[in-house]
This record gives sequence, structure tokens and C-alpha cells, in this order.
Amino acid sequence: PDIDVDFEHQRREEVIQYIYQKYGHQRAALAATVITYRLKMAIRDVGKALGIDKQQLDFFIAHLNRRDKGLDWQAQLCQLGLNPKSQQSKQFLSLVNEIIGFPRHLSQHTGGFVISSGPLYELVPVENAAMPERSVIQWDKNDLESLGLLKVDILALGMLSMVRRCFNSIEQHYQRSLTLADITRMNDDPKVYSMIQQADTIGTFQIESRAQMSMLPRLKPASYYDLVIQIAIVRPGPIQGDMVHPYLLRREGKEAVDYPSPEVESVLSRTLGVPIFQEQVIKLAMVAAGFSGGEADQLRRAMAAWKKHDQLAPFEDKLIKGMTSRGYSENFAARVFAQIRGFGDYGFPESHAASFAVISYASCWLKYYYPAVFYCELLNSQPMGFYSPSQLLQDAKRHAVSIHPICVVHSQWEHTLVPHHKGLAIQLGFSLIRGIHHQDISQLIEHRQQRPFQSINDVQSLPIGRHTIDKLASANALRSFSNNRYQARWELMENTQALPLFQQLASSDSLLNIQPSEASDMKEDYHTTGVTLDTHPITLLEANGYLPAFTRCQELKHKHDKAVVTIIGLVTGRQSPGTAGGVSFFTLEDDTGNINVIIWQATARAQKSAYMAAKLLKITGVLQKEGDIIHVVAGRLDDISQKLTELT
Repeated sequence: PDIDVDFEHQRREEVIQYIYQKYGHQRAALAATVITYRLKMAIRDVGKALGIDKQQLDFFIAHLNRRDKGLDWQAQLCQLGLNPKSQQSKQFLSLVNEIIGFPRHLSQHTGGFVISSGPLYELVPVENAAMPERSVIQWDKNDLESLGLLKVDILALGMLSMVRRCFNSIEQHYQRSLTLADITRMNDDPKVYSMIQQADTIGTFQIESRAQMSMLPRLKPASYYDLVIQIAIVRPGPIQGDMVHPYLLRREGKEAVDYPSPEVESVLSRTLGVPIFQEQVIKLAMVAAGFSGGEADQLRRAMAAWKKHDQLAPFEDKLIKGMTSRGYSENFAARVFAQIRGFGDYGFPESHAASFAVISYASCWLKYYYPAVFYCELLNSQPMGFYSPSQLLQDAKRHAVSIHPICVVHSQWEHTLVPHHKGLAIQLGFSLIRGIHHQDISQLIEHRQQRPFQSINDVQSLPIGRHTIDKLASANALRSFSNNRYQARWELMENTQALPLFQQLASSDSLLNIQPSEASDMKEDYHTTGVTLDTHPITLLEANGYLPAFTRCQELKHKHDKAVVTIIGLVTGRQSPGTAGGVSFFTLEDDTGNINVIIWQATARAQKSAYMAAKLLKITGVLQKEGDIIHVVAGRLDDISQKLTELT
């Protein structure tokens, strides 16, 4: 059996240590993960072995469209400048093609433990892992499954850690003690479900992806079980099994709900006659096709493995014949088998969806009632989810959460909550600054507690690296002692007296009085921390006359369906799921929100340069509007990333 157990990060480490203490390294070890060559790594390693210039390889990888599986990568490389007639190029293409899918190296499974009753090394080869006090076997999960060995996955679920952090902060700042069970007992709050139905779920658990947010206004979850279905239905299994649209039509009352027999109704009534969960598919095979419990379990195993070995094929005839012999139509039987094939790709167990729905609702409840706490602890729990710290901070500002910039006088390593006239504000922490050392910041905070800083000299005199102090200045963390980051850097240089050639210039007040532009500040913010709290780039570009007329995110809801619109935004998300048939989904961020864009395969191929590389994108397309669901189907793509460079 293969068992998954989710813990928060801290608890997971305790459990791993407990397993090693209880069973020892002789009877417990982590499973391996065999890392195989994909196209990008194959190009890089083969090119390196053949002596191809690294810059040339980087160029190939950067401009190769790997999202579009229908494109020939070899032809693309030739279009990018690879000479198909040279002997080296022929050898390069042949070797890359040969090693794709070939094992590259053995890595450690994220948390899959193999536990045995006797010495484990008598069953499988065991070696020391790179991590101290860890051992790993040399087989992966597929090998273990073939041999029937027990594997228990001790996994870390970041959202559980985030929820615990929120509870601790709420107790500290609001003197209210909460547990996950307390929120679960409040799982019928209409205000929280109203927020969910509006797809205001950025940063929450499981329902924050673009696909989930597009489904929320259609499914309109209004209860806990609705949330269970919501989590399970946006999966490749139900999508490929063509179960999503029938369920939505029946939920909206546009399609009648009927059952071919009372037995089928007993299995499918809670999901309006549409099988959404794995358990339903198994029960359906038993009640409608006469499968025994053992045969149904074999079907379950075959569903999980059919992509590798097409193990579902032997069940097709038995399932269809079993259903038709019991009076069900052949069309109904064929549809059920097609749905089972869909579940084979990735179906969701109801028990799994139910436990996830608890955490999902808790994260939404925290976002609605304690937004400052929610965003602060979400930022402290990064990396996780679909959104960068910049996107999360933009969403926090749209929810009226006040945010204080990084400051050498007030910040801690992590983000903290501080008193504000509106309640609590987020004080950004030093951890956002790229390339800064935690040990240096710990010393800084320790010295600051003993003697508060009064000037830049106090910071500069600390026994920490000059690199860290320069990073603090560049991130404008010394703002309490200087007008801007440039002045702070100049004063640091002046104080070192290391450059006598510039001593006369350093004493000039004219240099210290120069104020940087908003654009320069924005560029430095993104370069040093990846976020900016000042004017949004789109606002800044428009104010300086760099942008043509366009429609903002918040204005799209006032446009009519099928209207031709022009939108402009930072490209914050690119997705090309395998179930989408070559369609790509982009997310554009402007100064009012996020816009979902659909890009058809032909459009992406015809405008490859903008599709692949744009950081700032102008799109002219057709608005698709169904209720509260808004998309833009892209027609023309214009890469206007150079506007950002011109501005700065």
C-alpha cells in the first residue's frame, strides 16, 4: 500500500525524526526519486559535452517553445540558428533525442518512507543521503509498488503551517484562541461563501488557481460539501471524463437529473447523477456491473496505472457486458467507461477532497475576517501556492491592508504585524531582500535591541558584512536616516573614506540632494526585493505617456460580451496544461487586478516572440463574459517590455 499523510513543516520533521528513532536506519529509509532527462536539461548537458558555447545553449533554451507539444523541437532549434548540415549539429540533435527520458541522477523522495520488519538492506540497496541523518534506498516508488513494499509518504503541507501561524498571531494580537476544529464548526458562514463565489480566493488553499477561480462563480459553493465538489471537479479526471459541464448544467437546473436505476441513484445522488469521486466509480462498477469487491479493487489499481500499461483494457468488456446484462443501455455503459478512463488520468478520492475542503474553508475564513494576519503569515510561509510575494502584496492592498516598507529600525527577519490606526498593518521583513544573510540580520537585530540605531554610522559600525549593509541601502531599508537609497549608498561610501579621488565630490551637498525618479525607485525595488509598495508600473507608464489607450481589469466588467478590447499588464502567469489541447492561459496584472487571457495554439505559434518572452504585454482580443466570469481571448500580442526599460 501507498499511504499519504500531510503535516505542517515543523511537525513533519518531528515525525521523520521519530521514525528513525523508533525503527533505526536499518529498518527505515526514504525512497528515491529517479530524475530523468527532459528537453531543457538534455540540451544543456549534451551541448556541454560536445563543447557548444554556453551562451548559445542558453539562447536555444530561452527561445524554445516547450509549452506547445505539437511543435518539433528539432525544427525549432534549426530555426534558432543550429546548422542541421554540420556533423556536430547532427550529433547534438541525435544525442539529445536519445537521452530524453533516460535517468540522469538519483534524488531523495520528498517524504516517502519504506519501513521493514527486518534489516532493510537485505531487501533493497541503501545509501546515505546528502542530508545529515538521512538514508535513502536506491529504488523509486514504481519499483516499490511492483514488489509490494510498504511506503508511507510523510508530506509537508505549507498551508497547515500558515494556518498555525495565523492562529498564533490572532492569539497574540486579538487574544482569541482558535483551532482548525473551531473554524470547521463555523463552516456555513454566508459572508465567507459570498467571497468564495466572487472568486476572491488569491492565496487560499486549493481554490486559488486560475482554473478554480474560473469555476467558482459558476458552481457558486454555498456549503461545505459544495466546496468538497469544487476541489474535486477541477481535475484532469473529471475534465477528461466530460463530467464538469453535465454537473454544472444540472446544478443550474438547465438539465434534468435522472438515474437509470435506484442502485445508481444511491451512488450518484449527492453529485446530481455525475460521478466526480474515485469512490463513486468503484461503487458504480459494483452496483451496476456486478463487480465483486476484489474486482473493484483491481479496477481501482488499473485506473491508476492505465497510462503506463493500459491496464483498463481488460475491464472494458466485463464492465459494459455486466451493465447491459443488468438492463442498462449500451450508451450509458460506454459513457461510464469513458469516465473511468478520465479518472485514470487523475481522479480525486472523496475523502481527500473532504479533508482539503476543511483547510480550504479555514484559509478563506482567515482571509475574510483577519486579512492583515492572513497576508502576513502567507508571506512568511513562502514559497507556496500560485502567487509571488509581489502579487500577494498587490492583492493585500486591494483588500485595504496597510503595508510598511522594510526598515532597519523596525523590521524583523520575517514579516510582522504592527499597530496601525486601522487596526494592524504588515511590517515587511528583511527576508524579502535578495542575497542577504540571515546570520548578519540576526546580529543586526541583537545590536538594535541593546542600543537603538540613531544614524547610518550606527548601522555601518556593526560587525556584519559590507555586502549586507549595501543590500540594506539598495532595498531602501535605511530610509529612516536618509532621503533615499542613493543618498544612503553615497553616505556609506563617504564614511568609508576608501576613495580619496572622490572626497571633494562627497562633500558636495548637490549630490546628496538629488532625488531619484519614481521609475528609478520602482526598478530598484523589483531588483532588490521583487516587490514595490509605491506606484504600480502600469500607473507609472501611463502617467508618463508610454502607453496607448487600454481597458483596465476593473473596467472589463462594464463591457459587453464579445466586445473587442485592448488590455495591458505585467505577465505574472503562464500555464499550458496537458488537458487544454494546446491552449495557453496567461495572467496579466494591471494596477486594478488580474486579467485571465486565453491564447489559442495558432495565435501563440504565429506570434511566438511576444508569447515566449514578454514581461509587459499588450493584447487586443475578444471579451468572453458569462455572468461574473471574464476572459479575454487573445488575437494580437504585442511585446512592449521595452517600455519598462525606456521608463527607467
